[in-house]
Amino acid sequence: MTDRDILMPAPMADAVIAALDARFVLHRLWEQADPAAYLANVGPRIRGMAVSTLAGRVDAALFDALPALEIVANFGVGYDNIDAAAAATRGIVVTNTPGVLDEEVADLTIGLLLATLRRIPQADRHVRDGHWPDGPFPLSPTLRGRRIGLLGLGAIGKAVARRLEGFGVAIAYHGRTRQAGVAHDYHDSPVALAAACDVLIAIVPGGAATRHLVDAAVLAALGAEGVFINVARGSVVDQAALVAALRDGIIGGAGLDVFEDEPNVPHDLRAMSQVVLLPHIGSASRDTRAAMGQLVVDNLTSWFDGHGAVSPVSVPAGPR
Repeated sequence: MTDRDILMPAPMADAVIAALDARFVLHRLWEQADPAAYLANVGPRIRGMAVSTLAGRVDAALFDALPALEIVANFGVGYDNIDAAAAATRGIVVTNTPGVLDEEVADLTIGLLLATLRRIPQADRHVRDGHWPDGPFPLSPTLRGRRIGLLGLGAIGKAVARRLEGFGVAIAYHGRTRQAGVAHDYHDSPVALAAACDVLIAIVPGGAATRHLVDAAVLAALGAEGVFINVARGSVVDQAALVAALRDGIIGGAGLDVFEDEPNVPHDLRAMSQVVLLPHIGSASRDTRAAMGQLVVDNLTSWFDGHGAVSPVSVPAGPR
């Protein structure tokens, strides 16, 4: 264990820290008064990293400070905070936490969709603010008869589709390629998908390949009755174009769990009554976060025990 040095740039759950402490020499970078000096001292000994989005950018400059680095274990399915291409050129394995959060994020997606269409948070405020005695809450749009477009049909997208099938709505999708064995209609571009639907749900990875995949043209194609739901990454949508589309009535509403500059949400979005805003909680249940943390530990443990990584990733591509 003396040569199994692990770097943790930013704090993670207490259970993850305790488990890694028991198995490795864990270096807590966030506790250091001078992180750069600390890295210069211990960097050559570091063979593994445990990171989350709180760690900031994990890039070539950091890899250069860690010449013995073998593996980066990421807490989360999305790993756009990590320069996976730079890691690959150095022979560094990157892992993520797939599978354990798919159902949780799919549940949240359906909840956010219903909350946005039926204006559930607004109705709650109507009661809490004492307005019910003044008159009934305004009628809302409905999910009935909606045409749902899934931008991305990976594991989470498929879990969302299974849930939507129970509502009896039409479902279509766009991804890099048409998937064999999928009965839902396929559209060969985000614009074509949006034009065929009146709800667009983004469930694609973040990163350069999907940056601003949902732009002004896609939103215009979605239409004035359209609703945009984002449970992917804030970078997937052109946020300025989204604000303009909502302000000008180009689309009817949005439900957003992610933003371009978290935790900073533009005032324009916060002020809009047709928008439901969540603080990036797609996988944020106690059970799911515990399973994600355990997979981080399992990836590092398996790697250093000589069994390889449990859930390595490949260099990111386009929508799935």
